[in-house]
Amino acid sequence: MMRTSIVAAACVVAMAAAPAAAREKQITPYIEIAQILTADLTNDDVLTYTTIAAGVDATFQTRRVQVQASYRYERRIGYDERLADADIHSGLARVAVRVAEPLTIEGGGLATRSRSDIRGAAPGVLQGNVANISQLYAVYAGPTFGSHIGEVGVSGGYRFGYTKVQVPSIVSPIDGQRLDLFDDSRSHLAQGSLNLKSGTVLPVGVTLSGAWTRDDASQLDQTYEGRYGRLDVLYPVSRTLALTAGAGYENIQISHRDALFDASGQPVVDARGRFQIDPNGQRRIDYDFDGIYYDAGVVWRPNQRTQLEVHAGERYGSFSAVGSLTYQASKSIAVRVAGYDGIQTFGRQLQTGLSEIPTSFNPGSNTLAQGFNGCVFGAQGGAAGNCLNSALQSVSTSAYRARGIEAVLSVTRGRTNYGVGTGYANRRYLASDGGPGITIDGFEDESFYIQGYINHQLDTRTAIDANVFANYYKSGIGTQIGVYNVGATASLTRRYGRFNAFGSLGIYNFGQDQAPSITSIQALLGGRYSF
Repeated sequence: MMRTSIVAAACVVAMAAAPAAAREKQITPYIEIAQILTADLTNDDVLTYTTIAAGVDATFQTRRVQVQASYRYERRIGYDERLADADIHSGLARVAVRVAEPLTIEGGGLATRSRSDIRGAAPGVLQGNVANISQLYAVYAGPTFGSHIGEVGVSGGYRFGYTKVQVPSIVSPIDGQRLDLFDDSRSHLAQGSLNLKSGTVLPVGVTLSGAWTRDDASQLDQTYEGRYGRLDVLYPVSRTLALTAGAGYENIQISHRDALFDASGQPVVDARGRFQIDPNGQRRIDYDFDGIYYDAGVVWRPNQRTQLEVHAGERYGSFSAVGSLTYQASKSIAVRVAGYDGIQTFGRQLQTGLSEIPTSFNPGSNTLAQGFNGCVFGAQGGAAGNCLNSALQSVSTSAYRARGIEAVLSVTRGRTNYGVGTGYANRRYLASDGGPGITIDGFEDESFYIQGYINHQLDTRTAIDANVFANYYKSGIGTQIGVYNVGATASLTRRYGRFNAFGSLGIYNFGQDQAPSITSIQALLGGRYSF
């Protein structure tokens, strides 16, 4: 059910709420067949196989409804036993439906493949037998509202999210302690605020806000619960510049139950490799913060197309800084830069990243590309987009403090679309130092990433596109050896009525610091029939 709900939920909500006349409506189901060759140049190994795929691309844009969904199911068929069985799901959906003037329902869904352990293999072009890769699914939905009571603005919302991750079909050898494997989690977020604009009753703007969030992960019965309250003051210095300061109270507690270990001190795992709960164990506190936090900053809005906001202060008992820049030069150019700092779980961070993808995005057309597990770029007239790399650098069962910065640029110029996304992500793990096993409390993972794409329409029937990417991962757990990958793909598509013929080429290299790397090439030739 999770696999089909990504597109189905989007389409059902849109059709139910949309008015009769739509500005843009397009639903295109398709079937596809392709032949793939992948060659490991380092180990002189060649593998060929056939893929059969079915999918749908849907767009529905009106004054009240914004929906875009892209979903693809692929089955790989090998000619011998060397190809691991694979059913691959990739898709992305974003929905925003304005039910009434103050009320909007938002939702999203994601199906993709991601690296499991940050210390393991880092394949880039996910063709052939790839290790350390997990299939994952995520969905979220909930209402938001905004209105006024006299001079006071009132806003709020609720969001429910679900995340599911399968274990890697091919496990990557790891030099170091074994880590647990994420299964699934359910998250809730409820928030509200009261806002008084500057110059109405007071010369300063005042905002009072509060939130409650909870995330329940099935693995070792991990629970995250947070409660927040905050007061902010905004003082206009000029028409475009304002100073802001705020203080709040928050209570965050994260806990889990003990894992079961055998007589030799090794964790007991099930058939899928996940740790088991010790029925006689305790519930351990991984993180417990109860106190005041504060910050100050600036807000700069020189025009309706540009906004810069930066805050710095103390949070979680140490220095903290966050900020954002959005710039929409025109309907064709959009820029987004964001710096973040927060206590996270894997499910919560992925849900947040998914919600920040715009409702109009570029789904890509190259089947050798990464399939929504990196940067997603906005379409013409929309926002710049968002990168999921910070959440998908690895699938973590432990909670962590996530800090980093990312930037995304999306451009549409006539027949050409292109975009660039880059960033840095850091995780500092939060875990109990009591109980059996080895704690990872205080260890840090970090990653650097950059991705670019270009699509050009040669004529009304022919298009070319290309993708390039580079990633570097380093974990503080175990040997602390860096893992990297770089790669590029290119494709040519030619349309003949409802039939598209296409060919793609890809090359990538991955390895570890101070160790030989592996270079591989891929070639794909296929056809798609759209209904």
